Amino acid sequence: MSSAGRIVLKVGGRVAADAASNALALAAAGHEVIVVHGAGPQISAEMERRGLPVEFVDGRRITTAAGLEVVREALLRVNEEICAAIGPAAVGLLGDEIGLEATRVAALGLVGDPLPSAPAAVVAVLAAGKIPVIAPLAVGPLNVNADQAAASLAVGLGAERISFITDVRGVLVDGGVLTALLADDADRMLDRGAFEGGIVPKLVAAIRAARHGVRATIGITEVTA
Repeated sequence: MSSAGRIVLKVGGRVAADAASNALALAAAGHEVIVVHGAGPQISAEMERRGLPVEFVDGRRITTAAGLEVVREALLRVNEEICAAIGPAAVGLLGDEIGLEATRVAALGLVGDPLPSAPAAVVAVLAAGKIPVIAPLAVGPLNVNADQAAASLAVGLGAERISFITDVRGVLVDGGVLTALLADDADRMLDRGAFEGGIVPKLVAAIRAARHGVRATIGITEVTA
């Protein structure tokens, strides 16, 4: 199948169970599907249990060496859950083990900005007719925001579309959910602080993907270049 049929699904830790039905439906329709998942709630809960600080900057987690251990463990658990839900078609992959590259963001600790890439392991899984399920760690290892990892993979793999599956309906502005948002408008709104929390990295990632020719949706909101 050509890369025109590739779709990246980014699912958060809260809605990881939704990944299976979405991925299987798209695969049944003839698409090549790549799943990238987070584990935010699970990571935060375990860090609190261990007495580790839970801190974010613009929706990205400050990550120490102790925190990175928790991140890896939580991502592994969620990865296994998603793979089990999808079934035999799923192949679990850890980003740092398949060569996902990132530029370190020292101010956030062991955190990286992912670079567009097409890891050979992902391409091989797709060629075998399977569904890669990717945990967002980068070589280092570095913790990588799952939204940004998904966008970088979508760009690198030449995906047709990236869908951010979230527990909110879409991008909320002035009390209403937008069905469409121009990347330039989203940039301006981000610059003036109109958004906060987890929607920030999603928008940044969607903008990046849209500007590289990948259709991007956050819930029902389509972000276009």
